[in-house]
Amino acid sequence: MTQTSDATLPGVGTGLGVGESARRPDAALKVSGEFAYASDLWLEGMVWGATLRSPHPSAWLRSIDVGPALRIPGVRAVLTHEDVPGEKYYGLEHRDQPVLAIDQVRHQGEPVALVAADHPETARRAVAAIAVEYEPRPAITDPRRSRHFVRHQPVRRGDTFEAEVVVTGEYEVGMQDQAFLGPESGLAVPAEDGGVDLYIATQWLHVDRDQLAPCLGLPADKVRLTLSGVGGAFGAREDLSMQIHACMLALRLNRPVKIVYGREESFFGHVHRHPARMRYEHGATRDGRLVYVKADILLDGGAYCSSSPAVVGNAASLGVGPYEVPNVRVDATGVYTNNPPCGAMRGFGAVQACYAYESQMDRLAEACGLSPVEIRVRNAVSQGSRLITGQVIDSPAPLADMLRDLEAIPLPGPPPPERTERDLRELPGGVSQTTHGESVRRGVGYGVGIKNICFSEGFDDYSTARVRAELIGGEPHVTVHTAAAEVGQGLVTVQAQIARTELDIPNVTVATADTSVGSAGSSSASRQSYVTGGAVKAACEAVRKRFEGLPPKQALERFGPIEETREYRHRPTYPMDPLTGQGDSHTQLALCVHRAVVDVDVELGLVKVVELAAVQDVGRMLNPQALEGQIHGGSAQGLGLALMEEIQVRDGRVLNPSFTDYLIPTILDMPPMTLKILENPDPAAPYGLRGAGEPPTLSSTPAIAAAVRAATGLRLTRVPIRPEDIALFDKG
Repeated sequence: MTQTSDATLPGVGTGLGVGESARRPDAALKVSGEFAYASDLWLEGMVWGATLRSPHPSAWLRSIDVGPALRIPGVRAVLTHEDVPGEKYYGLEHRDQPVLAIDQVRHQGEPVALVAADHPETARRAVAAIAVEYEPRPAITDPRRSRHFVRHQPVRRGDTFEAEVVVTGEYEVGMQDQAFLGPESGLAVPAEDGGVDLYIATQWLHVDRDQLAPCLGLPADKVRLTLSGVGGAFGAREDLSMQIHACMLALRLNRPVKIVYGREESFFGHVHRHPARMRYEHGATRDGRLVYVKADILLDGGAYCSSSPAVVGNAASLGVGPYEVPNVRVDATGVYTNNPPCGAMRGFGAVQACYAYESQMDRLAEACGLSPVEIRVRNAVSQGSRLITGQVIDSPAPLADMLRDLEAIPLPGPPPPERTERDLRELPGGVSQTTHGESVRRGVGYGVGIKNICFSEGFDDYSTARVRAELIGGEPHVTVHTAAAEVGQGLVTVQAQIARTELDIPNVTVATADTSVGSAGSSSASRQSYVTGGAVKAACEAVRKRFEGLPPKQALERFGPIEETREYRHRPTYPMDPLTGQGDSHTQLALCVHRAVVDVDVELGLVKVVELAAVQDVGRMLNPQALEGQIHGGSAQGLGLALMEEIQVRDGRVLNPSFTDYLIPTILDMPPMTLKILENPDPAAPYGLRGAGEPPTLSSTPAIAAAVRAATGLRLTRVPIRPEDIALFDKG
C-alpha cells in the first residue's frame, strides 16, 4: 500500500508530464527479454577480449611469458603493460591504478595481461596459457594495521564531552557488492581517423573518456563513447573496468573487440562498498537530549583510491545522523589495504555511519527509558537546524513529523504463534518447514537516515542538455539529447516528461546518451533528476521563449526547427575544513525513516522480514510509480546488507565470487511495503524535487537490525547479521 500527498504542480495533470506515472519506453522490452544490453552487442568481424588476473593479493611481478598463448590457433594478440600506448595509470579521483600490472600486484584479481581471440573460449584458454612468475609478499588486509591513508577527515564542534547518560558501542559493516545483474561489457570499434568508438555500459561517459584518452595516447575528441544497455549499476560502474582494455586491443588489431565479464570476473572487476569499523560514544541528558557524540569511523578502501576520499567526506559530515548535537568529535579515515578496491555504492559512506549511529540511538533510548521513536523525535533536526559541519538545513526537513507518521502506520497482524492457521511461507525458513512457529519471536525496529544529494565539497557539478523542436510529418516533435546514463532508474522517462511539461508537445524522443553532447556527470548521488532534469528544463524554457508566445505548431511552421543547449549547475558547495570539518559541503539533503517488523527463529537464527514501512520526503514527485520503485529498491539493498549480503574476504582473497554464495534478496525475501511519500518542495531545486534513490538504503538496514535485536534481546553489532549471531542454542 502506498500513501501519497495530494500536492500537485501547476499546469500538470494531462499529457504524461511531470507529476504523472508515465510509462517507461524500455519497460516492455525489458520484461519480454528483447531489450539490448551491452552484453548483446555484435559487429561483423569482431574478436573477443579476455583478461588475465592476479591470484595473489600482494606480490612482485617477476616475469610474463606470453609465448604459449600466442601459439594457440585463433589468438590474435596478447598485451601487457609494455603495450599501453599512453599513460600507464588511471583513476577516478587520483591516477594510481595501472592499466595492467607493471612490477607488482596489489589485490587479487588485478589485471595483468590481455588476450584477443576469434572465439571467447579460445581467449579464455589463451589467458590460462600465459606464464607469470609471481613473488608473493605479505598482504596488509587489516585496515587497523594500515599506515597508508586515503583521507582523514575530522569534524570538531563544541567542547563539552560529559553527560548524565553515556552509551558506547563498536560496530562493523561487511563488504557489500552492488550485485547488478548485467555484468561489465562493451564493444570497442577502431575508427578511420585513428580514434576509437566505444559502446559501453557505464554510469559516467565523459569521465570514462577523460581517463581513457590519455592511456590510449589519443586526444579526447578521438575517443567517442556511446551508452549501451545497462543492466544495473548502483555505483560499481563509476570506475573503469574493461574500457581501456577493449580499446587497446581494438586499436592494436584494427578490428572490433568485445569484452564481457562472467559473474565471477565481475566480482573482481569492479569496486565494492567499503567495509567499516566504527566506535561511537553518545552522551545525553537524563531526558534523552543529546549533549555530545564522539565517533571513530574507519573505512577499508582496498588497493586503490577510487572515490574513497568523497566516501570519507560523506561519512564524516553525516556521521551522527539527522540529530541536533551541540558537541561533536568525529574522525573518519579511509585507508589502503591489499583487499579488493572499494568505491561508490548506493549510500556512499552514509550507509555505514547510519548503521552505527542508529544502533546508538536505540541504546540511548533504552538507557533513558524512552521509546525508539521518542528518542529520535526529541533530537530531530528541522529546517533551520545546523549539521555537525555548521551547514544550515535551509529547506524543509520535517523529521519529527515523519517519525510520528511512521509510528501511526498500523502494524501487520499478530506473529505466527498467535494464529490458529499458519502459512509456512510466512515463517522464517519458509516451505523448508524448519519451524511451525514454536521458536519464532517478533521484533519491531526503527531507522532514520540522512543523505546528501548531488556531488559535494566544491565539485563542479553540472549537466548539459540539447533540446530540438521541429515538425515531423506536420506535427511538433521534440528531441532531448544528454549524456546522462540510464542505468535502470527511469531517467529517460523523466527527461521526456519534463519536455512535455515545458513545451506542451506530447511527441518526445530521448536520444541515446553519448559524448557528442556536453557532460551530464555521473548517474550517482541521486543527482540526475536534479541536474539533468534542471538542464532539460532550462533548454526547454529557452526553446519555448523562441516560440514568441505562439502555440508550438504555429511557432515551428513560422520559424522552422529550434534548438537550444543549456548547462545547469546547482548552487555552489565548499570543501570541508581539513582540521574542523566545518563548511557548507552539500547542496541538498534528503531524509527517509523506516520501520521493520521481523519474525526470528531464535533456535536456528533464521529471519523473516514481515513488513517494511517507510516515510520519505521527496520534495516533488516527477513520476510517482518510478519513485515508489526507487524506495522499494533501496529498501531491498538495505535488507540485503542487514541480513545476507557480504563479500567474504580472507587474507585478501574473495571466497564467494558467485550468486550461489553471495546472497542477494529475491522476491520471496522482500516483504510488503507501506509507503508515505511527502512533498515539501526545496525552493532551490528544479520543480522543488529532492533526490530519492539513496536514502531508503540507509534507514532500512538499521531498522531491520533493530527489529532483530528486539526479537532476540541480543546486541548484534555487526551487519550482515548471520544465523550464528542469533541462534540461542549454543549460547548457554
